[in-house]
Amino acid sequence: MRTRTQVGIVGAGPAGLLLSHLLQRERIESIVIEDRSRDYVENRIRAGVLEQGSVEILNQAGLGARMAEEGIVHEGIEIRFDGVGHRIDFPSLTGKRMTVYGQHEVVKDMIAVRLDAGLPLIFEARDVSIRDFDRERPTIRYTDENGGQEIACDFVAGCDGFHGICRPSIPDTVLTHYDRVYPLNWLGILSQSRPPSFEITYVHHERGFALMSLRSPTLSRLYLQVSPDDELADWPDARVWEELHRRTALADGDFRIEEGPILQKGITPVRSFVVEPMQYGRLFLAGDAAHIVPPTGAKGMNLALADVRNLTEAIAAFYRDGTTALLDGYSARCLRRVWNAQRFSWWMTTMLHLNPEDTPFDRRRQLAELDYVTSSEAAMRSLAENYVGLPFEPAVVN
Repeated sequence: MRTRTQVGIVGAGPAGLLLSHLLQRERIESIVIEDRSRDYVENRIRAGVLEQGSVEILNQAGLGARMAEEGIVHEGIEIRFDGVGHRIDFPSLTGKRMTVYGQHEVVKDMIAVRLDAGLPLIFEARDVSIRDFDRERPTIRYTDENGGQEIACDFVAGCDGFHGICRPSIPDTVLTHYDRVYPLNWLGILSQSRPPSFEITYVHHERGFALMSLRSPTLSRLYLQVSPDDELADWPDARVWEELHRRTALADGDFRIEEGPILQKGITPVRSFVVEPMQYGRLFLAGDAAHIVPPTGAKGMNLALADVRNLTEAIAAFYRDGTTALLDGYSARCLRRVWNAQRFSWWMTTMLHLNPEDTPFDRRRQLAELDYVTSSEAAMRSLAENYVGLPFEPAVVN
């Protein structure tokens, strides 16, 4: 069966779903294709720290109602080292705030709104492939319970993540890959316990990095730096709590994380990845399909939403007046923000984590940098303005 639409979107994560909503507001038709089930997509736990600009994008798309009720606004972060905490206040330094609202909750909201509106969203598509995206009429093919299906479209948006099919469909000779794997992993848990704080705390410790965050007033999201060779079996619950207590302790002893049942536990590699360009013909990559950042800088989902904002403006300009200038400049426009986020995420990661190859000189330099960052107003402002999100570049058609 053959179907026609204007934009075919591969992937029902935050990037693909937001793109479908933003295009709909521009009266541009789209179909979203996802190879996983709705249940899997809605319960896939990922980051949940939203820049103020991301919150504004979601609100403008009509997707912010539940986020406004349940999201937790953060006005700063704490950086803790040598057993002492140092708070960085975002409003006083930048006039902006952050919001904690789980990525899976954002996805649930987007799916519900799209399906309630009766707009096409296809789950559990098998054997997905894209073709002819170097021509004027790309196609997306897949199989469902009714057999083989084909979607003819004007553009394809590859929003299917790092392991998706869109980026590998581009000829190898076209793309340049930039990759860095850090000598550490994050062990993350979701605990049914009262969060240690209602703001995120980053901890530099001689035993390794730790992070304290939250998902709700009763759910804590906690992380430990672990070795790349570690497996979940190496970290029974008792060991996780013991290590969290050690690394997050204050020098005066006036702090202890509240323990609770561990609902989820996983180990995530820490890496940086960028592919250039983020487009080829009429295929445009967005989100993790094009770039991955270390989680330390809280940029992953925010970069995906920024990509989609740029892509929507470019596609809307094409249908409005036939101009391709924004489409042609999509990759360059996105990559400037991507590399700024990569730089910031790399800096936060190397400043806060232990590297097994570091010398005693390196460790002392780290402490000196942490001392400077938390005592200099200029340094705190630089961290804060990158953390809350750099301004969006205006769409300029030459």
